[in-house]
Amino acid sequence: MNHEPEDLLRESDHCSLEAGEQVRMTQRVQSSGSIQALGIFYLNCRQRYHPVLTVWLVAVLSVALSQIGESGQGDYGEMKRRQGILTGMPFMAHVSSRSFVDDAGHRIYLAKAPARVVSLAPSITEMLFALGLDEQIVGVTEFCDYPAAAQSKPKVGYANPSIEVLVALRPELVFAPKDFLRPDLQGKLEQLKIPLFVLDAQSIEDIPLQIHTLGTMFEQTSAANEVTQVMRQRIAEIRRKVEPLSAKRVLYVLNSQPLISVGPGSFIHQMIGLAGGTNIAAQAGVAYPRLSMEAVLAEDPEVLIFPVGDVETVPRSEQKQWLRWGSLSAVKRQRFHEVSSNLLNRPGPRIVEGLAQLANAIHPEVFGSGEGTLHP
Repeated sequence: MNHEPEDLLRESDHCSLEAGEQVRMTQRVQSSGSIQALGIFYLNCRQRYHPVLTVWLVAVLSVALSQIGESGQGDYGEMKRRQGILTGMPFMAHVSSRSFVDDAGHRIYLAKAPARVVSLAPSITEMLFALGLDEQIVGVTEFCDYPAAAQSKPKVGYANPSIEVLVALRPELVFAPKDFLRPDLQGKLEQLKIPLFVLDAQSIEDIPLQIHTLGTMFEQTSAANEVTQVMRQRIAEIRRKVEPLSAKRVLYVLNSQPLISVGPGSFIHQMIGLAGGTNIAAQAGVAYPRLSMEAVLAEDPEVLIFPVGDVETVPRSEQKQWLRWGSLSAVKRQRFHEVSSNLLNRPGPRIVEGLAQLANAIHPEVFGSGEGTLHP
């Protein structure tokens, strides 16, 4: 569960935050199977061909094949292709090793690597670019700003992507996060036979797995191995450094009025733990809880962390308001820290940079930046 822009938290959402967040976390994308263009199609895993129907299909196809013996090699090849799609025998034998299950539970088969794809999330865009797939990316969201090459790609919107623009890009495959996948968009893509693959990382460990999936999908396994190896090495290094340290009590401030933080079920909650901190909202029952100042004063955070970025940011003026709570350990020691919301909220290759920023904010004595500083 990510935000900005993948978990973008807006003031207008505050009144229904808890109910809306729980619905968003439990939303499941539904899809039915249909043959797709360029050898890409969905398969309902529960579907089974009745033995009698299979025998009947084979018999009909055998008769049909015998009748086209005088037609020409091209017609025969077309019939062979259709036979493969209907019976699953020669065609499925070719693609059985290239099946992929997305994070909504849908299975797709790829006969070959897609040549034209659209990404509906900045994190997915960054993963695709990290694998060297610049030429294959034909459309991205308005928030896809990294790497620089992403900024010149055609834009399809974000939370409300334009179906007309998307279709005009002629994608062979669309990648999307689960959180902003609207039923009307999914239904339209299915109607137009444009396959959809959902990516929804629930933990930092899921990100290398997704990158490996994309590497296999696009026949870029070597690039995927290089990217994920660097990620895992950096995560392991951070873990090794924070393991012997005492965990610091951390309050991650998404918004001050009302006070909203992160709790179990959010991506950043796990990141705080990996960076050597203890989230003071760990007992919250939702991913993005509202906290009272009484609860914050009782927990007495040692570090206050504020996300900053182009879209999601806690301005300095808002940070300065925390100075009035002089009894808090974080205020006494001026442990106010800013971290990049883009790095932390996008579950892609750069998440390790976000983790490093968190670790540096929580344990600056180990990660080399000296004491935390207040940004008035």
